[in-house]
Amino acid sequence: MWDDLIDDYMRVLTDERGSSPHTIRNYGDDLRQFAAWMKENGISDPAGVTHLHVRGYLADLQTKEYAKRSVSRKLSALRSFFRHLVREGRLEASPLQFIRTPKQDKRLPKFLYVDEMEELLRLPDASNPLGLRDCAILETLYASGMRVSELVGLDVSRVDLSLGVALVFGKGSKERYVPIGEHAVHALQRYLQDSRPRLDAGKAGDALFLNARGTRLTDRGVRRVVDRYVDQLSETRNISPHVLRHSFATHMLEAGADLRTVQELLGHVNLSTTQIYTHMTRDHLQTIYNRAHPRA
Repeated sequence: MWDDLIDDYMRVLTDERGSSPHTIRNYGDDLRQFAAWMKENGISDPAGVTHLHVRGYLADLQTKEYAKRSVSRKLSALRSFFRHLVREGRLEASPLQFIRTPKQDKRLPKFLYVDEMEELLRLPDASNPLGLRDCAILETLYASGMRVSELVGLDVSRVDLSLGVALVFGKGSKERYVPIGEHAVHALQRYLQDSRPRLDAGKAGDALFLNARGTRLTDRGVRRVVDRYVDQLSETRNISPHVLRHSFATHMLEAGADLRTVQELLGHVNLSTTQIYTHMTRDHLQTIYNRAHPRA
């Protein structure tokens, strides 16, 4: 019962809502983990789940010392799943309707300073096809602020180097144009001319970024690319590809870009999501002030 309903919900996320592969993968794992816990406690049908079961599950997660962020994501997956069952008429009400999401610790996103970013961008070896590709990947992520899922979904036909823009598919299958800047345009030109033809094994179609096997690069592949160069930096560690997006937003605001422009470029639906970067820039300015002013 659980497996069939979860599989049906995964199809809804994929076909109707256009959720990202990352979201679908995480939600699937979270729902199957909850289902396994419920089966261990004798509940073989979602209709038998009560708010007390959910509280027991949350208590178990706390005992296992799951991070608040992970617990919140698991709750989000459960809320969405049970709302779907209510809409489908399989349940009268969700057992999570009176369950509160635990308060999150305020944690600002990590970002690189401009000099660190420039050092990272200089690291790929542009004398070989993969190095040229990696240079284009890093430059494009930083120049555009696009998500990794948007980057790996890019097709050659969706990038106009003469105008310096790319058409990306964002969350919820929403399209938006993003500028990619002079340095990224140059890196992409070199990649398309000298690297992609050598990587292409005739099975990638119109995919922009290819792996060593000549097929479309994946999210995980981009993570490995970023990890490889981050490990070469002397002091910076634990940086994900998303940090390039955070760095893009932070540097734009520090240079005087207005919040709504950055919101549009990032593809955020709500301005409140973008506002976290104003806190980051304030902290950055405070740090500089404390270090530079003789009477700070």
